[in-house]
Amino acid sequence: YVEEVLRSRQPLLIFLEEPPVALRLSAPAQQWLAMVYRAVRDGAVPDVLLVPVGIAYDVIPGGSQQEGTHGARPLGLGTCLWAACGAPCWSRGCARVDFAQPFSLQEFVAKNLVGQSCRGKQLEELLLPTILGTCQLDAKATEIWSRGPATATGLGVEEEILVTKLGLHSLSASLPCLADGVACSAVMAVGITAALLLHKHREGVFLSRLMRDFAWLLEEILLRQRDVGFSGQLHVLVQHSLTLLRAQLTLYHLAPIGDVLVVPEASAVALRELGHHSAAILPVFASEAVGACAIHALLMEMLPFLGVTVGPSSIVLSQDELLRKTLELLLLLPLNLLGLQPCQSLDCLSQDIVDKLLLCGLLEAEEPESERWVCDLAPWPFCSRRPWVGMDFTDSDSDSQDEVPKRCFKVSEPPDSPGLLLFLCQLLRPVLRTYARAVAFLDRPSWPQPEPAYIEALLQFLSKEDAFEHPDRSLALSSLQTFKEMGVLEEVWTPAGPLLCLAQPFQSSDSRGKLEAFIQQFTQL
Repeated sequence: YVEEVLRSRQPLLIFLEEPPVALRLSAPAQQWLAMVYRAVRDGAVPDVLLVPVGIAYDVIPGGSQQEGTHGARPLGLGTCLWAACGAPCWSRGCARVDFAQPFSLQEFVAKNLVGQSCRGKQLEELLLPTILGTCQLDAKATEIWSRGPATATGLGVEEEILVTKLGLHSLSASLPCLADGVACSAVMAVGITAALLLHKHREGVFLSRLMRDFAWLLEEILLRQRDVGFSGQLHVLVQHSLTLLRAQLTLYHLAPIGDVLVVPEASAVALRELGHHSAAILPVFASEAVGACAIHALLMEMLPFLGVTVGPSSIVLSQDELLRKTLELLLLLPLNLLGLQPCQSLDCLSQDIVDKLLLCGLLEAEEPESERWVCDLAPWPFCSRRPWVGMDFTDSDSDSQDEVPKRCFKVSEPPDSPGLLLFLCQLLRPVLRTYARAVAFLDRPSWPQPEPAYIEALLQFLSKEDAFEHPDRSLALSSLQTFKEMGVLEEVWTPAGPLLCLAQPFQSSDSRGKLEAFIQQFTQL
């Protein structure tokens, strides 16, 4: 059937995402993509053009994720028709559909089959020794590493890897594409407002300040070549967003100062709704958010030895240490969860993250002490030539000329973006908090147990935690995927089916404590 559709040049629509989990490739989608791939591989059609599609909503038809742990309901034809008929009467906002740049399946297969047989070390070999403290992360070993498929679909190993890459590439292509910078899925006004209220003004904010921050965040989004699905005057856009979020907010009109105080509700439902609306902001700032959390981890390591009087701007960070921390976080979190391209090597991606931190002003290049002459009184950037540049003050037997000076950075705060570092760290905080609490949960269940029972028990554990705010099934499933790839959890096959069990290294509380501390270093305030 698929071959006949493709031969007749008819469009074939495939829904890639698994409904409860954003940016997670579903098993049916893998099977459909596999049929398309086989049609090209077997010569039924010469090639197929794939067009990723991004859909952005103010409010999802049929209601948002009120069910909490059970995720979104499937959108049937009746639901969509009911939403379309009721749109003129209800304040449901708008939706926008964007089409990404088409790409050839033949070219994608040709590029991704090269070197597929040498996938490098597994995640367990790369990250586990670092977590347990036996050795440091080897950056060179991550150059050809890539995650394997997250679900079993009955396909061949090579075919499953290729189809998974194809699906994740298409999913991330509906987000900011790192390869060409094309923004394919628009950011909505309600998403910007929700992100500000959730990650920057949790305790409340005046409307005048919220409007200024909305303009600031909108400018940052546009600077990153992302499109937005709205237009109009600033106060109208913010008012429209607050109207759509009114069930999660409390507004206080303060007549003496002529302003309005906007306070998000502290309930789990309100926080979950704000998190759902603001989810589109993380892929826009994913690279900078990973880099900000890496900076945070390095500062937390160094500050206890420097005293409370030393500020972050006085600390010099080496590029090697920053890249190492960035790589550790990139290995921990699935790239599709962040909306980053899974086809890019991690060493290139980590270097790209550092460059973006410099570009947005969170880092400033610092001149190493070894590079400054004792008598060099002129500042380097404005000194065109040093008169002693050709003179040799070193011993002829010295090999110091062969040493490459290390790049160093200082943390800075962009004058036009106050609090940017903390805001970026807050974007990843729900993800990292879920991972850390999932580690704390590992000593609760009786092993072995089925995967569905583990997920439901984990979500129940997260919902009962006082410090935890809004458990998310998507993040819980992502933590399970990572733990299986890292070797924290193992699958054992029984006559009743596959069961999850705790791997031997993490049966001790000491190893689980090291894993939890490794995750918390990126988010603990």
